[in-house]
Amino acid sequence: MGNPTGFLKYPRVDVGHRPVEERIHDWREIDLPLAERILNEQAARCMDCGIPFCHMSGCPVKNRIPEFNDLVYRGKWREAADNLHSTNNFPEITGRVCPAPCEAACTLSINSQPVTIKHIEYQIAERAFAEKWVRPIKPAQRTGKRVAIIGSGPAGLAAAQQLCRLGHEVIVFEKSDRIGGLLRYGIPDFKLEKHIIDRRLEQMVAEGVHFEPNVWVGRDITADELRRSFHAILLAMGAGKPRPLTVPGADAKGVHFAMDYLTQQNRRIAGDPVPTTGPEAIYAKDKHVVVIGGGDTGSDCVGTAIRQGAKSVLQIEILPKPPEGKNPETPWPLWPRIMRTSTSHEEGCVRRWSVLTKALSVKDGHVTHLHACEVEWIRGPKGWEMREKPGTDFTVPADLVLLAMGFLHVEHDGLVQQFGLQLDQRGNVVVKKWMTSVPGVFAAGDAVKGASLVVHAINQGREAARAIHEWLCTEPSLPRETVLSVATAR
Repeated sequence: MGNPTGFLKYPRVDVGHRPVEERIHDWREIDLPLAERILNEQAARCMDCGIPFCHMSGCPVKNRIPEFNDLVYRGKWREAADNLHSTNNFPEITGRVCPAPCEAACTLSINSQPVTIKHIEYQIAERAFAEKWVRPIKPAQRTGKRVAIIGSGPAGLAAAQQLCRLGHEVIVFEKSDRIGGLLRYGIPDFKLEKHIIDRRLEQMVAEGVHFEPNVWVGRDITADELRRSFHAILLAMGAGKPRPLTVPGADAKGVHFAMDYLTQQNRRIAGDPVPTTGPEAIYAKDKHVVVIGGGDTGSDCVGTAIRQGAKSVLQIEILPKPPEGKNPETPWPLWPRIMRTSTSHEEGCVRRWSVLTKALSVKDGHVTHLHACEVEWIRGPKGWEMREKPGTDFTVPADLVLLAMGFLHVEHDGLVQQFGLQLDQRGNVVVKKWMTSVPGVFAAGDAVKGASLVVHAINQGREAARAIHEWLCTEPSLPRETVLSVATAR
């Protein structure tokens, strides 16, 4: 620990953002990185607290946070980068989009402001790329074992990199035309520009990972074909089944799932010929937009709609408004359920809580208005119960309704059904030591956990890779057919 009194000398300095009037007219990232001198002081605030809850309970990938904070304080950036990459395959991504449960668990959070852990992580990762310290790590020898990974989100990519470095031949299948899963198509560029993903993929390709985009496994390739061609299979398809809106008018034109909306815009930025007008376009310009759902995905829809030139943006949430500041129901070091305002909300959004959508008005097949009411939450004998508040019905104009109410579970059609996998009560894949009910078939990420954070997916991908490696090292080699030709399978 370089400065034992740093947390007393230096106040927390938050990351700045580009001005609202500037950033809403482009799709570039909005953060303004802190200068190295300020970052040095922020790292000095880490107090070497003996039991680092940031590491023990706050960080799913178990980043050794006090260690890399101290290294940054002492100017040992190369060592800090090595330390960070030893636990996290993609710190440049988590340093941008992770909500930072590590900071909530920081000991300083008990009665002060936490260390700026997330931004320090971001700066370490960016320094590593700038100094060309991020290089391919190739295995000393190959094992001759082949692993198929289905899905190229954070869980699949983390597992692929780990398994490839252990010497296995890894092929990642992705149904979309580009690699990255929801990292690429579900997160707006103003939070994660896609060249950030591409430069990491270049490292993985150089290490030996094979990527097969535009292959829908379960349709283009069957489960039986996979089992005949690979020694192990990892399902990392995410939780792709969105929660639907079940009210009159929900099937009208102009009502769309959030991921369909965000995907279209990400494709436009990538240069794809996606229209902004016409029946296939999901676009907010000059429209009254209502976003149903108060989480991060809903916030991303808000920022996207504002940049597209929406006439108005309203975000509604069925749960009650969280308390400001501390919440005694979620004490330190738990992730606090408190009122949060994202950078997208700062750009011009009206937010309402405890609102239940009751119906949508439709004219000529297209949505025109949303009808809702306020609700109250009462603790009953079976837990919290929701009741409508009499006399609170209201109607708002709605030309575009975006459903950001979360995801139910992994898609069951296709591989899950073909393998006959055991599912839990929520529809997630059941695993034991990351293996499903079918030997040799593993699963990780949101397919197992349900919709969660990128950092949880990375951790599960790493853990699943370790389990697959151990299984491959103990399981006798089985005869396999000739390697499946993806080109002919489509």
